[in-house]
Amino acid sequence: MKESIFDSHKFNLWKRRLLGNGLEIHAIDEKYTRHNSHGEALFSLLMLDATTPEGDKMPPICFIKGEVLCVLVCLIDEVTKEKYLLLVKQRRICDGSMTYEHPAGMLDSESDAYKVAAKEVWEETGIQLEKSQLTQLLDFPTYPSTGTSDETMYYFYCEIELPIEKIKSYDERFMGEASEHERIITCVLPFVEGHRLINNVNGILLDFLYLKAIGDWDLMKAL
Repeated sequence: MKESIFDSHKFNLWKRRLLGNGLEIHAIDEKYTRHNSHGEALFSLLMLDATTPEGDKMPPICFIKGEVLCVLVCLIDEVTKEKYLLLVKQRRICDGSMTYEHPAGMLDSESDAYKVAAKEVWEETGIQLEKSQLTQLLDFPTYPSTGTSDETMYYFYCEIELPIEKIKSYDERFMGEASEHERIITCVLPFVEGHRLINNVNGILLDFLYLKAIGDWDLMKAL
């Protein structure tokens, strides 16, 4: 049975924000909703009829995606201490281009971002993490879009020291769920090389937030 977007956690989170910001909601109409294989609402295109406290009409089209997270996985050679990025390679939904990204996913109905972060890393790379291995960057949510979408982003990182042979074993793994139309291939690259392949703003920002957090200024200068 498919979940109604109006019953979903992400819709109700968005609606609470609208009301909390003082908007008067007149109507919300559903135009399209995509569900996953379990029937959960993934994202939805809605038409909003609402008025701001200043008496202005809000722009009508809203893309509801909810809370999203992105995890930088840094694999460190236990001998040389060289840092490698573990990325995932897949086709971008909107235009079919091949893109390199950090493991990422949506919270959907789950409120524990650490739990979802560990789950996404496991599903997309095959690495099993404990909650204690994950560090959240920024203590507040950020919004990739200043308008038209409610998407809220959280950033995490983890560092894992391994023998170089083990690090290389995570390269070129075929991951993802066919039922979710996912064709994901893992990619292990030296940090700078991997960084230069990332072309989405969230991934680029996450690299800099991570290097700032650990104080690796030499590597940051090399980017």
